[in-house]
Amino acid sequence: MSSSGGGAGGAGAHGPEWEGAALPPDWEAAPEPGWVDPSLSGEFPGLKLLATEVAGGAGRSPAALKERLRILSDRFGGAQAVNLRQQPIPWAYRVFFRHIGLDPDATPTPIEQLALDRMHDGRFRSRNRVHDALVIAMVEVGVAIEAFDGDRVEGRIGLRLSREGERFEGRTSPLPRGTIVIADELRPLAILFGRVAEGREVGSRTARSTLAAIGVEGVPDVALEEGLWIAGSAIRA
Repeated sequence: MSSSGGGAGGAGAHGPEWEGAALPPDWEAAPEPGWVDPSLSGEFPGLKLLATEVAGGAGRSPAALKERLRILSDRFGGAQAVNLRQQPIPWAYRVFFRHIGLDPDATPTPIEQLALDRMHDGRFRSRNRVHDALVIAMVEVGVAIEAFDGDRVEGRIGLRLSREGERFEGRTSPLPRGTIVIADELRPLAILFGRVAEGREVGSRTARSTLAAIGVEGVPDVALEEGLWIAGSAIRA
């Protein structure tokens, strides 16, 4: 991924930088499609999840990763933030938010929240290795990516609706029935585009991280793969 683009899909004068590009072959674990419950895929045919694993957790970011974040902060200024909604991938998430009953102007999409944080803080703040890697990948490509402690994930992960009375770790009351969640084969791991279940997030003791890129209608599979590759490469750096 070139560092000369404007972020959020790398959209410059010539369009997304990743479009039509061959993906690097050096995956630590090749990305695999997650499952999507039929009740969701029927209503939202473009909804998908792609997952991979990478060694490492939320330790201190190395200097090289912090420098990448600083350069990205310099590239992603007010003009890029203002024009963000005009880019096809960020727009696709806004459309999906409205389809599931969320107003993206009140509840920002993941990439728009990063843009707001950048404007508020004056830069993309460094927090830890995994957080910084996800920020770089999400801003570069525009896709939504979540991370989980790989040793706390049971089997394959996917997307489904919460069940009646289903518990969510860290929440005192059950999830409202019909909440869209990222789940493994036993339990919800996160509310889609929301909170990660307590104990399932990546921490300083995490040995391997499970990365999940969430796609919606209008987001190409290659963009999800590119986002995962950028995030995984940054974590390994």
